[in-house]
Amino acid sequence: MTWKEVFTSSVGKKLVMSFTGIFLILFLVVHVGLNACIWANDGGTMFNAGAHFMGNNVVPRILEIGLFVGLLLHIIQGIMLELSNRSKRNVKYAIDYGNQGSKWYSRSMGLLGTLILIFLVIHLADFWIPNRAHQGFLLGEEINLYEKMKLEFSELWVVIVYTLGCLSLGYHLAHGFQSAFRTIGVHNKRYNLMLTSLGYGFSVVVTFAFIMMPWSFFLHIIQ
Repeated sequence: MTWKEVFTSSVGKKLVMSFTGIFLILFLVVHVGLNACIWANDGGTMFNAGAHFMGNNVVPRILEIGLFVGLLLHIIQGIMLELSNRSKRNVKYAIDYGNQGSKWYSRSMGLLGTLILIFLVIHLADFWIPNRAHQGFLLGEEINLYEKMKLEFSELWVVIVYTLGCLSLGYHLAHGFQSAFRTIGVHNKRYNLMLTSLGYGFSVVVTFAFIMMPWSFFLHIIQ
């Protein structure tokens, strides 16, 4: 397979989606682990220390560039695959099997991905961009991300938006996790059940953890 075919052929697009998806899954592990520091309930000391490390060291910043490149490729290839799939569905099946053929969220990856993208833009505008702007233009002075989280998540509508965004991510992961590994060849009877269970478990744990973060602030479970 040539480099051009990697980005233009159906197989190549799926491989790019899979590898970038796995990379983004690894990022979610780091992200949810760092954010979980808020439950130390120490006024944000542990969380802000972790955020400072991630924003002021060379390796995380380089990986951050890779993250955005991977995210961009994932989005572009996802859009191209969705458009390609829609062009092949001009003629509908005689029988609509619904969830008997596949889960609704596996048939709605394009929609879920779009919702996640909208949520991601909101999330970056709320936290990442303000913090990086301070680091870049105010001589390295960082904002207190913990206090900003408390302020942002004191509004019910913001918490609801984040909850819906996290639910979209969860359903996207429910299909995307196992799909990514199957595309790269981790797919046989021995591993299918384990992979499916791991994918569902991962999507539930990550989604629940992310949803509980804004609600923990809103309900004053942490101070």
